[in-house]
Amino acid sequence: MKTVLPLLAEYLGTFLISLALLSSSNVLFVGVIFTVILYLILPVSGAAINPAISLLYYLKGSLGVREAILYSVIQVIAAVSSYYTYAYLA
Repeated sequence: MKTVLPLLAEYLGTFLISLALLSSSNVLFVGVIFTVILYLILPVSGAAINPAISLLYYLKGSLGVREAILYSVIQVIAAVSSYYTYAYLA
């Protein structure tokens, strides 16, 4: 990985989709947010936004071990921080 940009994209994507899932029960809203996030970060990082998908990308050969671990750690951090953001704002 040459830059931090893919990690930042994964963090923001995971954070926003997690926050959307926590804050809204409207399925259409969450679907629109998910689609927008995918289109925005797909060219930058592959739009895994889930540690399970990062593992799948690793098994497929699209990500190396280091990148898969970094993506997974960033995604878990983003999900936890979105929970605490939601809990603070609610």
